[in-house]
Amino acid sequence: MVKPRVIETTEGIQGEFDVIAYDRMMRRLRDRGWIETAEILKTGITNGVALEIGPGPGHLGLDWLSKTEETSLVGLEISANMIAMAERNAQEAGLSERAEYVHGDACKMPFEDGIFDAVFTNGSLHEWAEPLAILNETARVLKPGGRYCISDLRRDMNPLLKALMRAFTRPKVMRAGLISSINAAYIERELRDLVARSELDHPQIKKSVIGLAVIGKKGDS
Repeated sequence: MVKPRVIETTEGIQGEFDVIAYDRMMRRLRDRGWIETAEILKTGITNGVALEIGPGPGHLGLDWLSKTEETSLVGLEISANMIAMAERNAQEAGLSERAEYVHGDACKMPFEDGIFDAVFTNGSLHEWAEPLAILNETARVLKPGGRYCISDLRRDMNPLLKALMRAFTRPKVMRAGLISSINAAYIERELRDLVARSELDHPQIKKSVIGLAVIGKKGDS
């Protein structure tokens, strides 16, 4: 039997020390090709202006920019310290002109209706205090025909995989955070119920050995 969700945080990673440690972890995952860029590209998110919810230090969105052409990115982030880190990383990558980071709450996005060609996020779903509100906001800010990809870990992954992920996590200070993220993540049944109550068009649930993803395309108006 799968244990109930244990809420991790609803305020993102805020402290400067934690932001630096998280940045180091994400850099390591990026350098080994272990971030979700390829999966996002497979969903058809390959052009236009994309919104990334919870970009953290920015490595996923910046990697997406580096693998696409004539694209731009807006990152909506609740942590001011994370925004500062993401802006430094964008400058380091030579992508500052294509990446903008906005401080705000995804439950009430500071954007007009239908302005983004795509919305994606990885690893933030389990932190959302009001997940239904954020899914509905995702639907609102997408253009007709716009695509979305919302991916995260799954709480019911094989315990051996969970242990292996913990062992390979660097820096070691992030290991406890990884486990708490897994314990706060959704299982397929819970995610299907949540998505069914949302305003997302044509959602599909994709399942991997370690995670879940909601992908789809907004219907033409």
